[in-house]
Amino acid sequence: MEQMRVPTDQVRFSWRRLDRFQKWAMITTIATYFLIFVGGIVRASGAGLGCPDWPKCFGYWIPPASADMIAQHGFDASQFNPTLMWIEYINRLIGMLIGFFLLITTYLMLRHYRKSKRVFWSVLSALVLTLFQGWLGGKVVHLELEGWIVTLHMILALVIVGLLLYATVCAFFPNGRPIANVPAERRTVARWGQALVGFGLVQLTLGALVRGHIDDVGSKMNIPRSDWVSQVGITDPLHRTGALIFTIAILAATYAIVQNRSLHPWIHRTAWIASGLVLTQVAAGIGLAYAALPPPLQAIHLIVGSLLIGCLMTLVLLAYRLPVSPSTSNESFAQVAEASH
Repeated sequence: MEQMRVPTDQVRFSWRRLDRFQKWAMITTIATYFLIFVGGIVRASGAGLGCPDWPKCFGYWIPPASADMIAQHGFDASQFNPTLMWIEYINRLIGMLIGFFLLITTYLMLRHYRKSKRVFWSVLSALVLTLFQGWLGGKVVHLELEGWIVTLHMILALVIVGLLLYATVCAFFPNGRPIANVPAERRTVARWGQALVGFGLVQLTLGALVRGHIDDVGSKMNIPRSDWVSQVGITDPLHRTGALIFTIAILAATYAIVQNRSLHPWIHRTAWIASGLVLTQVAAGIGLAYAALPPPLQAIHLIVGSLLIGCLMTLVLLAYRLPVSPSTSNESFAQVAEASH
């Protein structure tokens, strides 16, 4: 079918008009973010070794009910903590559920979007990396939460999210223009967005290393919790300095974007969301530094940082993929995608 000409300022979102792949791609992306949040709760609560083996838990597929049961599988009864055990076990169950979500998404992609190389390869790559992520989760447990592998585990989760976001946006707008034909102001937005994504990933890695140092050193020393960060070394001041630069860069980019009235309103809104997220992230970071690392703020800091990276990725994708047309018709969001394939 010939692509419909739809004005950039009149593309509207309509959940009911989305096809099944588009819905499941969005559901899977949201669920993956939820898993990242749950993973933050697991780490902040110290539940990472609540089940000290993998894929079973104390040798059982369903967590044991008492400490007496784990002795049958050679575990020390002192390792048994029902609260931490169930937090970690629920984390694993959610990860398994998301694996099924991604299988459904992959099946729907093969039915409806297999001819779209961008959608095909991004979804297939996300599926392969999710399987690898499951294996890596077992290594995280076997290596007893060593900082480097926990950091790798988190970064890989963000890569999977990025692939799902890319597939989702490409499914909505399959006939995106070649980069050379994208309006100049959008190319500028996309390039700044790409730079910010890269900077954000560095910041997230530094933050994960700070947390890993705290786990490896600070929490194992006989010092007050409020002094744990002081044991991290140069990584912490690098992370704080980077956070300041990152915040200024996002606020400056948002200001430049909203001043440009020719840009699509969705790009304006995405930039505003990025600014809100980075300010929230800074507030959470200050709370962590000066309030003795409260566990709830640790989880919030992780999920907000992850959402911020995803928001910046979305900014780049929208800059490249949103349709540009002088038509005055008023079609729904899903109609644009439906008419494009």
